[in-house]
Amino acid sequence: MNWWNEGPLYQISNVNEFSDNGLKGVDEKLDYLNQMKVKGLILGPIHSVQTDQTSTLELTSINPEFGTESDLQTLLDRAHRKGMSIVLNLTPNYGNAGISAWFNKAASVTEKLKEACIYWLGKGVDGIFLSDLKQIAKTEAWTSIQAIFNKTDETKKIALMGSVTDLSVDEVSLLLNHTSVDLLLTGLPDPGEAGIKQANVIQKLYASHPQTSLGWSLSGQILGSLASRSQSVPVRLYHTLLFTLPGTPVFSAGDEVGLKKGEKLQAMWDMESQADGANATAKGDHIAVHDFFKALSDLKAKERALLHGEYVSLNSSATSLAYLRLWDQSERFVFAMNWGSDSVSMTLVNEDLPAEGRVRATTNAESLPLDSMVSVKKLELGPKRAVLLSYPYAG
Repeated sequence: MNWWNEGPLYQISNVNEFSDNGLKGVDEKLDYLNQMKVKGLILGPIHSVQTDQTSTLELTSINPEFGTESDLQTLLDRAHRKGMSIVLNLTPNYGNAGISAWFNKAASVTEKLKEACIYWLGKGVDGIFLSDLKQIAKTEAWTSIQAIFNKTDETKKIALMGSVTDLSVDEVSLLLNHTSVDLLLTGLPDPGEAGIKQANVIQKLYASHPQTSLGWSLSGQILGSLASRSQSVPVRLYHTLLFTLPGTPVFSAGDEVGLKKGEKLQAMWDMESQADGANATAKGDHIAVHDFFKALSDLKAKERALLHGEYVSLNSSATSLAYLRLWDQSERFVFAMNWGSDSVSMTLVNEDLPAEGRVRATTNAESLPLDSMVSVKKLELGPKRAVLLSYPYAG
C-alpha cells in the first residue's frame, strides 16, 4: 500500500472558505483533521491566475489571497510531523466563471504544468492533483508529465492524482489504463442509479484495476456536497459506503458533518460553541454525523479487510446493495445499505459467511444496536438504512 491508501483523503478546494486565515488557517485545523485519521489533504488550487486568462497563469506562484509560499512550507512541515501528506491541485483555470479547467486548450499550458510539478515536488509536496484529467491526458506532453512522477525517492512515493466526471465506467477504465495515474476520482458509483448498476460499476473497476488506484468520491466543486447529492437519503449511508469500498475514500470539506447546499463551512467550527433553537438542532445533527464519520475512519484505519481486502459482491437490487470485504485471516466485514422507502430482506450467499455477525456501524441503533449479533445470511434492513457487520476468520 501507498500512503494514499492508508485512510481517507480530504479535499479543501477553497482554503479561505475552509478557514478565515487561508493557508495559516488550514495549519490551525490540522489537529481536527488528524482526529479523523485523514491521511492526506488535496489542497486548492491556490496558484495565481485570472479566470480564463492563460497569459496570467503562474502555477509556481501562490495567490496572495490564500497566503505565501512560506505559509505553505509551514503547513507542509507540520502536516508531515502528524503523518499527513499534502497534495497540491494544479488545475490551471479555477475561477467561478471559467470556460474550462484547461482554457479549452490543455496543450497551451503543458510546459508551465511540468515546470510547476517539478518545482512543488522539490519543495516537499507529496503529490499533484489535476481535475478534468481527460483533457490534459490527451496532449502529446502527457508522457513527459508522467515521467516526473516515475522517479520515486527513497522514503516516500509521490502521487499523481486526477478526477473526472460524467464518464461511463468503461470510459473511466480506459482513462485509468492510458494515464496510469496513482489515484483517480471518478464520481462513481452514481447515487442516483439502481443498486444493480452500482454493483456492476464497482465490480468492473475492482476487477480491472488495482484498488490502490481507485478513489471513491461523490462530492466536490462540480458534484456538490455529499449531503446535497443524497438529499432523500441520510448522508451516513454514503459515509459507510465510501469507507468500505475497495480503494481510497475521498471527501470534501464539510462532508464529515453532512453540510448541505447553502450551509457554510463555518458550521464545522460552530460545533464547539453554544447554540440555541434551530441552530442547536442543526449543531446536534452535525455533531452526530461527525461522530459517525470518525468511528468509520477509525475502523478503516485499523482493519486490514477494509484497508486492502478482497471485495465480493453479495446482493444488489433496485434500492439495495451488499458486499463482503475479507483479507487473509483478519476480521471479515459485510456492508449492506437500503436507500429505498421500504424495508428489504437480503439473502446473502457465500461459503465464508457465518450465521451471525456483530454490528460495527449502524445508521439505526434502535433496531440494529452496536455490538449486537444479527443474522448475516438473511439480513433485514429498514428503509434508508445501512449497516456494517463483522465476523472472525473461521479457519
